[in-house]
Amino acid sequence: MNKKLILEALKKLREINTKRKFSQSVDLVINLKSIDIKKPGQKVDLFIKLPYSKGKKNKLCAFVDHELHDQAKKHFDKAILKEEFIKYDNKKIQKKLAREYDFFLAQANIMANIATSFGKTLGPLGKMPNPKAELIVPPTANLEVLSAKLRDMIHVQTKNDSSLRAPIGSEEMNDEEIAENILNVYNSAVHALPQEEANVKNVIVKFSMSNAIKITDKIDVINKVKEEKKSKYKERKAKVKNK
Repeated sequence: MNKKLILEALKKLREINTKRKFSQSVDLVINLKSIDIKKPGQKVDLFIKLPYSKGKKNKLCAFVDHELHDQAKKHFDKAILKEEFIKYDNKKIQKKLAREYDFFLAQANIMANIATSFGKTLGPLGKMPNPKAELIVPPTANLEVLSAKLRDMIHVQTKNDSSLRAPIGSEEMNDEEIAENILNVYNSAVHALPQEEANVKNVIVKFSMSNAIKITDKIDVINKVKEEKKSKYKERKAKVKNK
């Protein structure tokens, strides 16, 4: 995807947007085609580290034993020791926890305890600690490095339909940064598709409370450039004729 194309779409988006009293998120939607998410190998499930913060840092919770407890308290927003799991033996409390935090980390040697205590709540919400995002770690892990990586990570997946949705920025960010985040997500998603760009129907960008703008395909950009060149050529020709 062409970066110029994305910047043009973002410019249009700002033109049609109604200013709110709060900073809106920038949402990316990649609609897919010729893909069946029910078939093995065609479902997309990615954890992507954005080059620029999406405006709001992720909140992190760690399920740990004593080996990682001090690190988790320092570098994560919440650290829950294995012996404290009993305090969360209630679905309402667990659902509140799931809503409050974006990613959950697990110390590997207590993963079975975590699955037993939290699996029925976090599993259906897609928030169980996932090895793809390095969220299951040994007792010797460096949580400072991992925390920094997770703060700007997003989870992009096909859920109930053939589309990928992700918050990739905020209204207050400049368009260059938003465009880089879009490119990063788009390229990562395309490489995960069976037929790569052939599986992309269209790409849409919007603010959380605005109408959507379609990021048009490359052929439109090529035609636009051709039209601009043709128009300039006609202008030069007319000037020469008038002389």
